[in-house]
Amino acid sequence: MSISQNGMFKRANQSLAGVCACSMVVGSQFALSSSAAHAADSNKPLNILLFTADDLGYEAITQKPDLAPNLNKFAQQAMSFARAHMNMPISQPSRSMLATGRYGHTSGMMGFFHLKRDIPTVMQTFQSNGYKAGILGKVNHSTPPEDFEWDFVHDYAELGAGRDPEKYYKYSVEFIKDCKDSNKPFYFMVNSHDPHRPFHDPSKPMRNAAAPSKLYGPNEVVVPKFLPDLPGVRLEMSHYYNSVRRLDDTFGRVMDALEESGQADHTLVVFVSDNGSAFPFAKANAYVPSTKTNCFVRWPGIAKAGSINEIDFVSSIDMFPTFLDATGIENPGGMDGKSIVPLLKGKKGVAGREEVFTQIDYKIGGPASPMRSIENARFRYIFNPWAGADYTYRNNNEGMTMKAMDEAASGNAAIAERVRVYRHRDLQEFFDVRVDPDCTKNLIDDSAMQGEIVKMQTRLEEWMVETGDPLLNAYVARDNEESMDKALEADYPSKESMMTEAQVKKMKERQAKRNKNRKGRNKK
Repeated sequence: MSISQNGMFKRANQSLAGVCACSMVVGSQFALSSSAAHAADSNKPLNILLFTADDLGYEAITQKPDLAPNLNKFAQQAMSFARAHMNMPISQPSRSMLATGRYGHTSGMMGFFHLKRDIPTVMQTFQSNGYKAGILGKVNHSTPPEDFEWDFVHDYAELGAGRDPEKYYKYSVEFIKDCKDSNKPFYFMVNSHDPHRPFHDPSKPMRNAAAPSKLYGPNEVVVPKFLPDLPGVRLEMSHYYNSVRRLDDTFGRVMDALEESGQADHTLVVFVSDNGSAFPFAKANAYVPSTKTNCFVRWPGIAKAGSINEIDFVSSIDMFPTFLDATGIENPGGMDGKSIVPLLKGKKGVAGREEVFTQIDYKIGGPASPMRSIENARFRYIFNPWAGADYTYRNNNEGMTMKAMDEAASGNAAIAERVRVYRHRDLQEFFDVRVDPDCTKNLIDDSAMQGEIVKMQTRLEEWMVETGDPLLNAYVARDNEESMDKALEADYPSKESMMTEAQVKKMKERQAKRNKNRKGRNKK
């Protein structure tokens, strides 16, 4: 086929779900000094600091406790959510959900686009309610309204390619001081460019980027089960670990800036990643390693430090309504997400989510590769309408890992099958995530699972109806390939239809330039 265009909490002296509760700290010395009673009783406006990692797989700091000492320390001060997911696990689309509290198809942000409709965003809402809105890094990807003007902004080049902890510290100090001096609360989004590719290879370090506080070798990595354990995979993963360590260095320095400012008592801090790691079967897919994120929320005097919620699903669409609820700002409505403040306060009898829905639509280049997924406490079901031998899935997260897999496939049937699944996929996938969280064994044809599969299929369809998903008709027709393809062609929005006029113009200019360059090369 083708496509066009309760007993809820456990103490953190156990292994954290999503991060090991290791308290060792290297480089940064931040320590929360707030009094819980002081924080809870103060009438001072609550600040919000949202820190995002770029392509951090949840498994990295889970499997390697010493990889992220600052994050591990922060987890001891925060509430952790073991079932946290990003609803669209790819860069700009993921960040748009943080900003809007809506799914991609309800906001129109189904790819690397800007908002065409007048939809409330978190930065606009806080700014209009007297907050200063500041941002460090990933500015274009984190600003859905093209015309929005941040009060404080520094991006990639000013931040050492988004990879210099000291520059993040410097600008964090500057912004927080400015807000304090002007007696203004703040909404501060801090986006590290780590551990996004290119990873830190010590033999050829990235220009202007700082060196991590610790380097890792191939023998020190823990290869996740969704990848084969090959020398090329280990080498690339060691470079990824280096970048993860630098991310942790950056996070620690930002927390230092907050603590030194005296504002930590009155600041709700959230840490998440925008999606999974930049490896095959993770980022830009619909598997557990694609969508699951480390999620730590520190709210002094409110959220129980060192606790882990292992019951409730939370996701990126919940952040905006949560921030409004925590600060007492009126919710403008229209969001798909809901506040997790009751969970943070540990209220008994509060029903959280029992499932999470995730999606992929347009990647940064090429045709759409739509995916829809639902996960509950035990299973994950995925719908891939593009799947088939005549479509080859690719993205820019493959590197030497995919090369190693391709080379090994000729002599290893198991790896060859993993390559096939990655490139061509199956129309439907079903996994028992309690025993297979890496999503390596598709149970869609397992006779013992058919009853559970039907339940998940039915619930996904209900969600698609509830949210107006343009994939609905294709999903309903999934047992008839011809009908499914027709529904895709009729209902699925083109990339251009979702772009603003300015984006369309830029896209056409870039295409014209590429065509001109090709003609020039052909003449030679």
